[in-house]
Amino acid sequence: MRAQDLIQQKRDGEELEPEQLAALVDGYTCGEVPDYQMAAFCMAVFFRGMSDAETAALTRAMLYSGEVLDLSDIPGVKVDKHSTGGVGDKVSLALAPIAAACGVKVPMISGRGLGHTGGTLDKLEAIPGFQVRLPVERFREILASVGACLIGQTERIDPADRKLYALRDVTATVESIPLIAGSIMSKKLAEGIDALVLDVKVGKGAFMRKTEDARKLAHTLAGIGRATGKKVVALLTAMDEPLGRTIGNALEVAEAVEVLRGGGPDDLRELTVALTAEMVLAAGLAGGHPEARRMVLGAIADGSALAKLEEIVAAQGGDPAAIRDPERLPRAASTRVVAAPRPGLVQAVDARALGIAAMTLGAGRSRVEDPVDPSVGIVLQKKTGDYVEEGEPLCVLHCGSAGAASPDEVAGRVRDAFRIGTVPAEPRRLVLERIA
Repeated sequence: MRAQDLIQQKRDGEELEPEQLAALVDGYTCGEVPDYQMAAFCMAVFFRGMSDAETAALTRAMLYSGEVLDLSDIPGVKVDKHSTGGVGDKVSLALAPIAAACGVKVPMISGRGLGHTGGTLDKLEAIPGFQVRLPVERFREILASVGACLIGQTERIDPADRKLYALRDVTATVESIPLIAGSIMSKKLAEGIDALVLDVKVGKGAFMRKTEDARKLAHTLAGIGRATGKKVVALLTAMDEPLGRTIGNALEVAEAVEVLRGGGPDDLRELTVALTAEMVLAAGLAGGHPEARRMVLGAIADGSALAKLEEIVAAQGGDPAAIRDPERLPRAASTRVVAAPRPGLVQAVDARALGIAAMTLGAGRSRVEDPVDPSVGIVLQKKTGDYVEEGEPLCVLHCGSAGAASPDEVAGRVRDAFRIGTVPAEPRRLVLERIA
């Protein structure tokens, strides 16, 4: 069957058979179907959608494009966590070591920055020497001995998603629910997990802008997991403003370390604890949420979570001294303060606008081949609800020596991302809903 015929069928709203989707995915994975045809197919799916049966078939085709790990010989319940993508979302960097310190086995296969959002792999690579490309055999060894291992897709594990993930990033097809579901679940099921905790973002800085869309995605993901015998829990969480106070890879690593030391911004700490507690529950290590939270907070308080991160970093070739002293992480060539144009209350902070601004500084990529500068980004000095005087810093830009945009241009965008007024903003809960 020809790829153009399948593109035309989907463009016209027809439902594709599992065999057709399998052939398309196989052809793309081995290079017989070029990027431009797969991009056209993704755009057709973006506008026409997919039935539940098609989404399940797409997920299976991507899952079996490579090796599906069997981790049953490693003692313990294997649980992973996945976020649908947000701005300043560095939760995985703290969550994985906390969960491992509590006794959860955490096999985590992550992705790179997608659109205006950051990627866990890009953040990890800001740690000097850290290797995200490991052979499957080494992945298994580290998981068994350390309790957690964080890598990217390999040629052997879900190679279809590795190619498709990058393509969606640069073809404006990221927000499609079937494509998101296929990407997440094929990657996670290939890990050999027993359970999965999902952080489904909703708001201006998320791919899902509306709560009903986020809820639909969560149910789609949970349905795929249920059909394959995996326990799936999803939290719908607000992403109207950046999570925490940093945007940018090395900056976010440092902030995650703050959380492991018992500090960090309130919202980042709250979400990290909530999601990690769900992992502890899914692993059967606690009898309820109160006990799971006590275990998570205990691992932070006694230092075992921070020690576990150092152990993970060392096992994956990184320099644990950069965790003990985040000053050893990459540093930007210069900084630039963005000041408030007038006094008042910060009524909103546009997460998407700041994510794009950080990307133009070099913290993310607009094309697959774009390099990422681990040192650049944005540090927020004010967030929603804070009072600011005229001329007081709203945030600080960390700029590289050869950014894609000038600091003056980025500063203007960033200033416009803050809405300042006289009326306090309506408070919004961070965790909006739990779907299990």
